[in-house]
This record gives sequence, structure tokens and C-alpha cells, in this order.
Amino acid sequence: MTGKRLAAGDLNYAGIGSTEHGRPPEGYPLFVSREYLGVGPVVYRRVAHGILTWELQRRSGLRVRTESDAVVAGARVVSGFGVGPFRINAPCEVVWVRHPVPGDGPQSAGFGYGTLPGHPERGEEAFEVEIVADGRVFLKITAFSRHANWFYQAGGLLARAAQRHVTSRYVEGARQLAAG
Repeated sequence: MTGKRLAAGDLNYAGIGSTEHGRPPEGYPLFVSREYLGVGPVVYRRVAHGILTWELQRRSGLRVRTESDAVVAGARVVSGFGVGPFRINAPCEVVWVRHPVPGDGPQSAGFGYGTLPGHPERGEEAFEVEIVADGRVFLKITAFSRHANWFYQAGGLLARAAQRHVTSRYVEGARQLAAG
């Protein structure tokens, strides 16, 4: 990326890229959600396109600012959630991307991004759509994180509830994408 970056700083956690294989670094709890979306390559490709153009984040209700209209490794994104003065911005950088391959066989597509300074967590989250051998399609979200500072640690239960809520919004967004 050239020119001024959307968000400053460097990735700020151990195990960069670990969500691609579902293994968090030591000391980080792993979160995995896998939700059924439908059947067939059309559903798979619709959801893959939505994931790889930030549409999944937008449909989940996040305000999304990016350096690139398509998800590419190294691109930075700032997602915002909340209202007015209670808005939290969450800067991230894409650390891996997997595109759909030709054919209708089992495969997955998606990306993982990691936290940058200013994010309420330190860690990584991945969004993948999978099509399995019998044609069923699933959304898989994999994440590992720790609270970034004492303020977010103090609100630990609230932060985990917020993660569950945002995950449910991602699932709803993926279902919208699957429906066309």
C-alpha cells in the first residue's frame, strides 16, 4: 500500500495469520462459529463475493472504511459500531485472503484480519464461507483475542456479550447474501 494509511501502527498480537488454520497462539481463547447458509455453488459464490468486498461487515451494521474496495492482504479497515459518543472504532489489517477456485467441489473462501492500535481487542478474526462435498454451505467465523487495555478488561462480560451480538449480526448478513 502506498500513501497515507487509514490506520496507524503495526499488528499488535502474537500468532499473526493463525486464524487461517484455526490454531490460536498460546494464552488466547479460541472462538469458532459455524452456521448453515444453504446449498449449492451459487449460494457459496454469492457469500464469497460478499465477504471479499466487505459487504458482510456492512450488512452486519458496522460502518466500514477501507483502503481497498476488495479484500486484499495488507489492506486496512476501520469498522465502527455504537452510536454517537459511544461509537467504538476498530482498526484492523488483512493478514490472509483465500479466493474461490474454479469448480464446484469442497472449498472455502474468505479472509482474516488482525488488530491494530486503537482496537478494543488484540487478536485476529476470520470470515470464511465453506462448501462441503454434499453442496451444503456454511459461514465460519474464527477468532482469538484478549482485551487491549484495563478499560475493556473491566467490561469483560459486556465485551463478550458484544462479540456474541456482532457474530449474530454477521450470521444474519451472510444469510442475506446467501438469499441473493
